[in-house]
Order: sequence, then C-alpha cells, then structure tokens
Amino acid sequence: MISSNSSTIPRRSETAAGTEADQPRVIRFRTSLRNTVCDVMKDRPGWRETESETEWDFFWCDIHWLHEFYDGLYLREDQRINHFKNHYELTRKDLLVKNMKRMMKETAKAPVRHGGGKEVAAHYDLIATSYVLPQEHALFSEEFKRHPGTVWIMKPVGKAQGRGIFLINKMSQINGWRKDPRLMARGENGEPVEGPEAYIVQRYIERPYLIGGKKFDIRAYALVTCWNPLTVYIHRHAFCRFSNTQFSMDAKDISNMCTSSPTLSHSHRSALTNPSSLRPFRHPRNQRRPCLLSFNQIEELMIRALVSVAKIMINDKHCFELYGYDILIDQDLRPWLLEINASPSLTAETQWDYDLKYGLLNDMFDVVDMERKCPPPSEAGPRTRVGGFDLVYYDGPVAHANASVYETMLGAYHPIKPAPRKFGKKKRPPATIAAESMDLNLTGSTSSAP
Repeated sequence: MISSNSSTIPRRSETAAGTEADQPRVIRFRTSLRNTVCDVMKDRPGWRETESETEWDFFWCDIHWLHEFYDGLYLREDQRINHFKNHYELTRKDLLVKNMKRMMKETAKAPVRHGGGKEVAAHYDLIATSYVLPQEHALFSEEFKRHPGTVWIMKPVGKAQGRGIFLINKMSQINGWRKDPRLMARGENGEPVEGPEAYIVQRYIERPYLIGGKKFDIRAYALVTCWNPLTVYIHRHAFCRFSNTQFSMDAKDISNMCTSSPTLSHSHRSALTNPSSLRPFRHPRNQRRPCLLSFNQIEELMIRALVSVAKIMINDKHCFELYGYDILIDQDLRPWLLEINASPSLTAETQWDYDLKYGLLNDMFDVVDMERKCPPPSEAGPRTRVGGFDLVYYDGPVAHANASVYETMLGAYHPIKPAPRKFGKKKRPPATIAAESMDLNLTGSTSSAP
C-alpha cells in the first residue's frame, strides 16, 4: 500500500467521538441545486435553507461561483463550502496528467531511504500513456510512429460526462481534428478563438474486463476534509456503469467509432459490493485473491492521485471536497484511472440510485459535522468510521480494524437504507422506511451484483 514517513495511526470508533446536544443546532444552508443534495440538507435536523448571499453557515456552491468569488470572499470561522480553491489541479484532465508525471519523476529521483526510487515511482503509473494536445503534438507523433495501428482516445480537457470524446487510429484523424470548426477553442463569450480546443490523447485500454461482453467503469467516492495534513475518507459504496453495446476491437467497429465520435453511454447501474460476493469474480474460485488485490489497488490508486497534488493544493479550513473517481479495470484486474470529478453527478436516475446517493451525502455531512456533535479533529484526531466512510489516510495510511482479512474496506458491507423520500416525491413516513429497510436487507439487493 502507500508508504509514509508517518506511523500508521490506530482507529478511533465513531461512538467515542462525542455527545449529541439536546437540541439540534440551526444550520443555514444555501444552494442553487434541486436534487439529492438539496433533499439531504433539508431533511437534516436543524438545517434551514436561506437565500441570503452572506448570512449562511454552509454553501453548496458550483465551481464557476468558486472561481469568480472565492478570492474576494471573507468567511467566518464557522462557514463551510464544498470545494477547495484549486481543485482543478486534480480534476482537469491535462493538469491531472501533468501532476502524475511530475510525481513519478520526483519520486524516482528521491532517495530510497526517503520513500523514493524507481520501484516506488512505478506505483504512480495510474493513467494510460497520455499527451496534451496541441502542446505535445510532436511527442505524440513520435509515440504513434513507434506503435502503428494503436487505438487512442481523445478527450477535451474542460468537458465532462463523455462530451467531445472520440477514438483515433490514424494520424490523419488528428489533422482533421485540428481543422474541425466544431472543436475550436472558445472564449468566455462562446465565440471561437484561434487554435483547437485543448485535448488529452490517451492510449485506449484494448483489453478491458467485461461483464456479459460489455465494458463498464466504476464510480467510487473519496472525501478530502483537509490537505495539510492530508485527510482522506473513502466510501464503501461504489457502482458500475455499463455500456449499451457489446465491446469489440474489430477493425470495422473501431473504424466506425473513429468516424462517428462516440461517447460511452451508461444505461445500467449495479451495486459494487464486497469482493467475495461480486459475481463476475466468484468463478473460478482461485480468482478470489486477485479480486481482493484489485480492490486494494483501487484504494491505493485513489490515495496516490491525492498524494500527487497534496503539496500544491491550497488548504483552507472552511473547505472540503467530495471527489468522484472513474476507474476502468483491465483483463489482468489492474485498475486504471480515467478521470476525477470535483462535481460528480449527484442527481439520481432511479430509486436505488437515489437511496445510494442520499446515504452517501448524509454520511459526508456527518463527517463534516456542521452541527459540532464531535470534538474537532485538531483535538481528538479524525474519526475512523462514519457511516459508509472509512478513514484511509491521515498524514499517512490508516490501518483497518480487520487488516488481517482485507487491506481495504472499499466494497465492504454497508446497507443501502431507503431514503426518507421516494425518488422525485415528498418525504416518506417512518413506518414505510422501516418496512422497506427490512425488505431490502432480506432480499439481499444491497449485496448482489449483476
């Protein structure tokens, strides 16, 4: 796992954190969202929505507001927002690649006695071979010539949700991209400016792990509450997103994808649960150990990406951030980092999706602890387990309570409780929630995989 100069800290139980006040503290929150995020905040005891631009305790802001107003903002001691100022060092595709390459070089040059060396640096090889275009066009051309016929995927650095992604397997397609008016860089007013839009070109993972012949990626969540010391929680719940079509690397199919500028469509979601119950890995039985190792590597990937930018992130006690990781597993069960989102989609598509995200957000607010139910981390250290969140890094790796069995709690059992609202409807009565919770646990739907 992750090496550190800091010793591994013991785990502190959630219940030992503090006592609950008799009356819930009133938390004035502000948000422009009308999705799961808003529902969770409205349902938390003592939380009240406000439209005031200044008189609020918590503001769920978007990154555009942050970039425009953060520098001129004065925050009171008790005010919190949900983004760090320069989150883009981690969440912009080109900067993520740059920072990972920098971390690999620095680690390779560092003395072995200080946790460096080429062997340790290789652990930061988390992203497929990548180049930033048009700046690194010459370097990419040389790499392309060394590996003719290789398929590459083009991704715009400033877009999300699959927009603008397409495949290439010929240099002529790069030249076409540079001249395509639809892909020109645009200014703040939306008008085209000189030169093409910045893109990342990455070697396409040609041997992804498939389920039912379909490609999928994994969405997992990490919560950073502080960058100095780096404090990271990972949620036990993640989910898979499947392509609509059967995966193929046939020349004809690749040619069609190169000319039609496809985007990966996710039409089906399924719970990612304890590795021992994940069906695709259960047979043959000798695959159980590689599966556990893959889950450990996913957690390590998530932490190392954060470690790579920790020294350049602007820490602010008023900020925290929930990151959504997109991860692909290849046929060797090796995880690859696709991207990290500072604003992962928290709008639900189904009741199951709503229940999962509702619980995730509730757990996140319990960690942030706006109500001040628990002693601050500066006094008692961070709590090691809060709902579905496990503390995995606190100025160094954190040992799990059952480390003799698993090295990671990602995918470990944590019930998906029915939210107090039906998806898209009003709050549900407590009796209904209790009945559905019993149903959910009896049917085992929280631990089944497709």
